Amino acid sequence: MKNSEQKKGFGSLFTAIVIPLLLVIAILLFKFVFGDPSHFQGGNPENAPIPGDFFGIIYKGGFIVPILMTLLMMVLTFTMERFFTITRAKGKGSAVNFLKSFKQNLAAGNLDAANADCAKQRGALANVCASVLRTYRVVEADKVMTKEQKMVALQKDVEEATSLELPTLEQNLVILATISSIATLMGLLGTVIGMIRAFAALANAGAPDSVALSSGISEALINTAFGIGTAALAIIFYNFFTTQIDKITYNIDEAGYSIVQTFNEKH
Repeated sequence: MKNSEQKKGFGSLFTAIVIPLLLVIAILLFKFVFGDPSHFQGGNPENAPIPGDFFGIIYKGGFIVPILMTLLMMVLTFTMERFFTITRAKGKGSAVNFLKSFKQNLAAGNLDAANADCAKQRGALANVCASVLRTYRVVEADKVMTKEQKMVALQKDVEEATSLELPTLEQNLVILATISSIATLMGLLGTVIGMIRAFAALANAGAPDSVALSSGISEALINTAFGIGTAALAIIFYNFFTTQIDKITYNIDEAGYSIVQTFNEKH
Protein backbone atom coordinates (compact mmCIF):
# COMPACT_ATOMS: atom_id res chain seq x y z
CA MET A 1 0.00 0.00 0.00
CA LYS A 2 2.81 2.38 0.90
CA ASN A 3 4.57 1.65 -2.39
CA SER A 4 1.39 2.40 -4.37
CA GLU A 5 0.91 5.69 -2.50
CA GLN A 6 4.53 6.66 -3.23
CA LYS A 7 4.04 5.92 -6.94
CA LYS A 8 0.84 7.98 -6.99
CA GLY A 9 2.53 10.88 -5.22
CA PHE A 10 5.46 10.79 -7.62
CA GLY A 11 3.06 10.76 -10.58
CA SER A 12 1.20 13.83 -9.25
CA LEU A 13 4.48 15.69 -8.70
CA PHE A 14 5.63 14.73 -12.19
CA THR A 15 2.43 16.14 -13.69
CA ALA A 16 2.61 19.36 -11.66
CA ILE A 17 6.17 20.02 -12.84
CA VAL A 18 5.89 18.89 -16.46
CA ILE A 19 2.85 20.93 -17.57
CA PRO A 20 4.21 24.42 -16.65
CA LEU A 21 7.65 23.42 -17.95
CA LEU A 22 6.22 22.40 -21.33
CA LEU A 23 4.30 25.68 -21.55
CA VAL A 24 7.51 27.66 -20.97
CA ILE A 25 9.35 25.56 -23.58
CA ALA A 26 6.54 26.07 -26.10
CA ILE A 27 6.56 29.87 -25.60
CA LEU A 28 10.36 30.04 -26.00
CA LEU A 29 10.25 27.89 -29.15
CA PHE A 30 7.45 29.99 -30.60
CA LYS A 31 9.19 33.29 -29.89
CA PHE A 32 12.84 32.54 -30.60
CA VAL A 33 12.76 29.64 -33.06
CA PHE A 34 9.58 29.97 -35.07
CA GLY A 35 9.59 33.77 -34.69
CA ASP A 36 13.22 34.21 -35.69
CA PRO A 37 13.50 37.13 -38.21
CA SER A 38 15.30 34.88 -40.69
CA HIS A 39 12.00 33.16 -41.44
CA PHE A 40 10.29 36.33 -42.69
CA GLN A 41 10.54 38.68 -45.64
CA GLY A 42 12.73 41.66 -44.87
CA GLY A 43 13.85 40.04 -41.61
CA ASN A 44 10.72 41.33 -39.88
CA PRO A 45 8.32 38.91 -38.12
CA GLU A 46 5.51 41.37 -38.84
CA ASN A 47 5.89 40.65 -42.55
CA ALA A 48 4.78 37.56 -44.42
CA PRO A 49 6.91 34.43 -44.01
CA ILE A 50 9.41 33.49 -46.69
CA PRO A 51 7.62 31.22 -49.20
CA GLY A 52 7.99 27.60 -48.15
CA ASP A 53 9.44 28.46 -44.73
CA PHE A 54 7.59 26.09 -42.40
CA PHE A 55 8.65 27.80 -39.17
CA GLY A 56 7.50 31.18 -40.38
CA ILE A 57 4.15 29.79 -41.49
CA ILE A 58 3.57 28.23 -38.07
CA TYR A 59 4.53 31.47 -36.33
CA LYS A 60 1.80 33.25 -38.25
CA GLY A 61 -0.69 31.00 -36.49
CA GLY A 62 -0.73 33.54 -33.68
CA PHE A 63 -0.76 33.32 -29.89
CA ILE A 64 -2.87 30.14 -29.89
CA VAL A 65 0.05 28.18 -31.41
CA PRO A 66 2.15 28.03 -28.18
CA ILE A 67 -0.88 26.64 -26.37
CA LEU A 68 -1.38 23.99 -29.03
CA MET A 69 2.35 23.23 -28.99
CA THR A 70 2.11 22.71 -25.23
CA LEU A 71 -0.81 20.32 -25.70
CA LEU A 72 1.10 18.40 -28.38
CA MET A 73 4.20 18.08 -26.19
CA MET A 74 1.98 17.00 -23.30
CA VAL A 75 0.54 14.22 -25.45
CA LEU A 76 4.03 13.01 -26.39
CA THR A 77 5.38 13.32 -22.84
CA PHE A 78 2.52 11.54 -21.10
CA THR A 79 2.41 8.93 -23.85
CA MET A 80 6.03 8.01 -23.11
CA GLU A 81 5.38 8.13 -19.36
CA ARG A 82 2.34 5.83 -19.65
CA PHE A 83 4.17 3.52 -22.04
CA PHE A 84 7.00 2.90 -19.57
CA THR A 85 4.60 2.62 -16.61
CA ILE A 86 2.26 0.13 -18.29
CA THR A 87 5.16 -1.86 -19.76
CA ARG A 88 6.59 -2.17 -16.25
CA ALA A 89 3.13 -3.13 -14.93
CA LYS A 90 2.93 -5.99 -17.44
CA GLY A 91 5.92 -7.54 -15.70
CA LYS A 92 8.50 -9.88 -17.13
CA GLY A 93 7.59 -12.61 -19.57
CA SER A 94 4.18 -13.71 -20.76
CA ALA A 95 1.20 -13.07 -18.49
CA VAL A 96 -0.48 -16.16 -19.96
CA ASN A 97 2.45 -18.41 -19.03
CA PHE A 98 2.63 -16.83 -15.58
CA LEU A 99 -1.06 -17.48 -14.95
CA LYS A 100 -0.75 -21.06 -16.16
CA SER A 101 2.20 -21.81 -13.86
CA PHE A 102 0.59 -19.93 -10.97
CA LYS A 103 -2.66 -21.89 -11.24
CA GLN A 104 -0.83 -25.21 -11.44
CA ASN A 105 1.26 -24.49 -8.35
CA LEU A 106 -1.76 -23.20 -6.46
CA ALA A 107 -3.85 -26.25 -7.33
CA ALA A 108 -0.97 -28.52 -6.22
CA GLY A 109 -0.75 -26.65 -2.92
CA ASN A 110 2.76 -25.48 -3.70
CA LEU A 111 2.38 -21.94 -2.40
CA ASP A 112 6.12 -21.31 -2.24
CA ALA A 113 6.48 -22.02 -5.97
CA ALA A 114 3.46 -19.82 -6.71
CA ASN A 115 5.03 -17.01 -4.67
CA ALA A 116 8.32 -17.51 -6.54
CA ASP A 117 6.42 -17.08 -9.81
CA CYS A 118 5.12 -13.73 -8.50
CA ALA A 119 8.60 -12.60 -7.49
CA LYS A 120 9.88 -13.47 -10.95
CA GLN A 121 7.04 -11.82 -12.90
CA ARG A 122 7.07 -8.50 -10.95
CA GLY A 123 4.08 -6.91 -12.66
CA ALA A 124 0.75 -5.57 -11.40
CA LEU A 125 -0.73 -9.04 -11.85
CA ALA A 126 2.06 -10.58 -9.78
CA ASN A 127 1.65 -7.93 -7.07
CA VAL A 128 -2.02 -8.77 -6.67
CA CYS A 129 -1.36 -12.53 -6.67
CA ALA A 130 1.42 -12.18 -4.09
CA SER A 131 -0.84 -10.10 -1.84
CA VAL A 132 -3.70 -12.60 -2.05
CA LEU A 133 -1.30 -15.51 -1.47
CA ARG A 134 -0.34 -13.99 1.88
CA THR A 135 -4.01 -13.87 2.84
CA TYR A 136 -4.43 -17.40 1.47
CA ARG A 137 -1.78 -18.71 3.88
CA VAL A 138 -3.38 -16.89 6.82
CA VAL A 139 -6.95 -18.07 6.23
CA GLU A 140 -5.80 -21.60 5.44
CA ALA A 141 -4.11 -21.84 8.82
CA ASP A 142 -7.01 -20.20 10.66
CA LYS A 143 -9.08 -22.69 12.66
CA VAL A 144 -11.76 -20.24 13.81
CA MET A 145 -13.11 -18.74 10.59
CA THR A 146 -15.69 -20.64 8.59
CA LYS A 147 -15.09 -21.59 4.97
CA GLU A 148 -17.45 -18.86 3.78
CA GLN A 149 -15.67 -16.25 5.87
CA LYS A 150 -12.32 -17.34 4.49
CA MET A 151 -13.58 -17.07 0.90
CA VAL A 152 -14.99 -13.62 1.62
CA ALA A 153 -11.63 -12.57 3.08
CA LEU A 154 -9.82 -13.81 -0.03
CA GLN A 155 -12.24 -12.04 -2.35
CA LYS A 156 -11.94 -8.84 -0.33
CA ASP A 157 -8.15 -8.99 -0.55
CA VAL A 158 -8.33 -9.46 -4.33
CA GLU A 159 -10.50 -6.35 -4.63
CA GLU A 160 -8.28 -4.29 -2.32
CA ALA A 161 -5.05 -5.33 -4.06
CA THR A 162 -6.60 -4.57 -7.44
CA SER A 163 -7.82 -1.16 -6.28
CA LEU A 164 -4.25 -0.29 -5.26
CA GLU A 165 -2.79 -1.21 -8.65
CA LEU A 166 -5.37 0.35 -10.99
CA PRO A 167 -4.86 4.02 -10.00
CA THR A 168 -1.18 3.74 -10.90
CA LEU A 169 -2.08 2.30 -14.30
CA GLU A 170 -4.78 4.87 -15.05
CA GLN A 171 -2.92 7.92 -13.75
CA ASN A 172 -2.54 10.74 -16.33
CA LEU A 173 -4.84 9.01 -18.83
CA VAL A 174 -7.44 11.63 -17.97
CA ILE A 175 -4.98 14.23 -19.30
CA LEU A 176 -4.88 12.52 -22.70
CA ALA A 177 -8.68 12.26 -22.71
CA THR A 178 -9.01 15.96 -21.85
CA ILE A 179 -6.49 17.05 -24.48
CA SER A 180 -8.41 15.15 -27.16
CA SER A 181 -11.28 17.62 -26.61
CA ILE A 182 -9.38 20.77 -25.64
CA ALA A 183 -6.98 20.62 -28.60
CA THR A 184 -9.85 20.60 -31.08
CA LEU A 185 -11.57 23.49 -29.29
CA MET A 186 -8.36 25.53 -29.13
CA GLY A 187 -7.78 24.88 -32.82
CA LEU A 188 -11.30 26.12 -33.58
CA LEU A 189 -10.73 29.18 -31.39
CA GLY A 190 -7.57 29.97 -33.34
CA THR A 191 -9.49 29.45 -36.58
CA VAL A 192 -12.21 31.90 -35.53
CA ILE A 193 -9.64 34.52 -34.45
CA GLY A 194 -7.75 34.10 -37.72
CA MET A 195 -10.90 34.49 -39.81
CA ILE A 196 -11.90 37.58 -37.85
CA ARG A 197 -8.53 39.14 -38.73
CA ALA A 198 -8.89 38.05 -42.34
CA PHE A 199 -12.30 39.70 -42.71
CA ALA A 200 -11.06 42.77 -40.85
CA ALA A 201 -8.30 43.05 -43.47
CA LEU A 202 -10.89 42.87 -46.25
CA ALA A 203 -12.86 45.70 -44.66
CA ASN A 204 -9.79 47.90 -44.14
CA ALA A 205 -10.41 51.25 -45.79
CA GLY A 206 -12.37 49.57 -48.54
CA ALA A 207 -9.22 48.01 -49.99
CA PRO A 208 -7.97 44.55 -49.00
CA ASP A 209 -4.63 44.35 -47.21
CA SER A 210 -3.05 41.26 -48.77
CA VAL A 211 -0.49 40.78 -45.97
CA ALA A 212 -3.09 41.05 -43.21
CA LEU A 213 -5.50 38.88 -45.19
CA SER A 214 -2.94 36.11 -45.76
CA SER A 215 -1.82 36.32 -42.12
CA GLY A 216 -5.40 35.88 -40.89
CA ILE A 217 -6.07 32.93 -43.17
CA SER A 218 -2.75 31.35 -42.23
CA GLU A 219 -3.56 31.72 -38.53
CA ALA A 220 -6.90 30.04 -39.10
CA LEU A 221 -5.48 27.08 -41.03
CA ILE A 222 -2.40 26.51 -38.84
CA ASN A 223 -4.47 26.37 -35.67
CA THR A 224 -7.00 24.04 -37.25
CA ALA A 225 -4.29 21.62 -38.40
CA PHE A 226 -2.47 21.76 -35.06
CA GLY A 227 -5.64 21.22 -33.05
CA ILE A 228 -6.97 18.32 -35.10
CA GLY A 229 -3.57 16.60 -35.29
CA THR A 230 -2.99 16.88 -31.54
CA ALA A 231 -6.49 15.65 -30.71
CA ALA A 232 -6.11 12.69 -33.08
CA LEU A 233 -2.85 11.61 -31.41
CA ALA A 234 -4.38 11.97 -27.94
CA ILE A 235 -7.36 9.80 -28.90
CA ILE A 236 -5.17 7.11 -30.49
CA PHE A 237 -2.82 6.82 -27.51
CA TYR A 238 -5.67 7.01 -24.98
CA ASN A 239 -7.50 4.12 -26.64
CA PHE A 240 -4.27 2.13 -26.92
CA PHE A 241 -3.44 2.48 -23.22
CA THR A 242 -6.98 1.77 -22.02
CA THR A 243 -6.91 -1.44 -24.08
CA GLN A 244 -3.62 -2.47 -22.45
CA ILE A 245 -4.99 -1.71 -18.97
CA ASP A 246 -8.14 -3.73 -19.72
CA LYS A 247 -5.96 -6.74 -20.58
CA ILE A 248 -4.04 -6.41 -17.31
CA THR A 249 -7.29 -6.02 -15.36
CA TYR A 250 -8.77 -9.09 -17.05
CA ASN A 251 -5.73 -11.17 -16.05
CA ILE A 252 -5.97 -9.89 -12.47
CA ASP A 253 -9.66 -10.82 -12.32
CA GLU A 254 -8.90 -14.26 -13.73
CA ALA A 255 -6.13 -14.83 -11.16
CA GLY A 256 -8.35 -13.68 -8.30
CA TYR A 257 -11.17 -15.96 -9.41
CA SER A 258 -8.75 -18.90 -9.67
CA ILE A 259 -7.42 -18.35 -6.15
CA VAL A 260 -10.89 -18.25 -4.62
CA GLN A 261 -12.08 -21.26 -6.63
CA THR A 262 -8.99 -23.29 -5.77
CA PHE A 263 -9.50 -22.60 -2.09
CA ASN A 264 -13.17 -23.58 -2.43
CA GLU A 265 -12.32 -26.88 -4.15
CA LYS A 266 -9.55 -27.83 -1.70
CA HIS A 267 -11.58 -27.06 1.41
